[in-house]
Amino acid sequence: MPRITCLFVSLAFTAEVVLLRATKAETPESAAVQTASGSDSRAEAAESVAAPAGDQIRLWIDQLGAEQFAQRETASRQLAAAGVEAIDPLAAALKQDDFEVASRAMEILRGHLDGDDEPLAAAAETRIESAAEGASSAISSMAIAALDFHHLGMADAARTRLESLGATVGEGFLPSGSRGLLVVFNAGWRGGIEDLRLVTRLRGVVQIALHGVPVDEPTLALLGRLRSVESFQFYGTGVSDAALAELARKLPDARLDVRKGGKLGVGGQPMLGPCLITQVQQGSAADKAGLQIGDIVVRIDGEPVANFDALTDKVGRHAPGDRIELDIERSLPGQEPERFSRSIPLDGWE
Repeated sequence: MPRITCLFVSLAFTAEVVLLRATKAETPESAAVQTASGSDSRAEAAESVAAPAGDQIRLWIDQLGAEQFAQRETASRQLAAAGVEAIDPLAAALKQDDFEVASRAMEILRGHLDGDDEPLAAAAETRIESAAEGASSAISSMAIAALDFHHLGMADAARTRLESLGATVGEGFLPSGSRGLLVVFNAGWRGGIEDLRLVTRLRGVVQIALHGVPVDEPTLALLGRLRSVESFQFYGTGVSDAALAELARKLPDARLDVRKGGKLGVGGQPMLGPCLITQVQQGSAADKAGLQIGDIVVRIDGEPVANFDALTDKVGRHAPGDRIELDIERSLPGQEPERFSRSIPLDGWE
């Protein structure tokens, strides 16, 4: 009889344990995050942590890829609630090979963008921008989409801010016929690098001109997200060749007009030869040197000039204050064309 009783007790205990496990499996709490203390009430213990330690955050990051859905959901909630403490670990998780982990990390960061905590939103936006600038991948595409959606409702505020700081923003046409926003930053710009980055929040930008405004490489990388832009002007910005090459790789269809900052102050017809001057800006270096509408630039620094684009390219290799030598041909009514030379110190872009 004692053996039978023992067997009955054992079977009853086993049934109770199975029943208990089945009950836990049916509730979300059964898959709650495992805390460092190993508490049986994992979800409640995790939610009670006011300032999670680094080890706890790393554990939650790992559990973003857990097999159980409830455990992944709980880890997502805890990381979102952790705020700024979890920002950098989440940014690092974006680079993981596990797409479940990376995509959940992106969703958590995206959720902070429209929150009331401005420092947290700014930190999340910076990390998402870095992901958007990375190599083409599903995560970089998610980052670009998140930023585009976030910026959609911020375009008007960004334009107002840029214009208040001296940028010129207006509708216009490009020579290609494209219509959109033309944005110019010149000597009147009073903002900083962070303010300049607001241009990425504008919609329908087709040209960005930076004249004498320093640009750092992170900002140039951000400009690579503006796939609607067909034309960039970088005049005296100090941008490196490597950064420009990367921008050209990201936007292969955009035209990059890069100059060191020297300005002659003339206009002409692109691509058509000869290099006929159709405009002379009043008060410019060209005006002071006596150049006129209708003059043809034959040579610059002893090299032939095939068209106006060639002149623009060669002038653009010079900095403000550099002196160039121009050979000019001028037609006179009823006379043979006159040829003369001018040594001209270049202005800078304003």
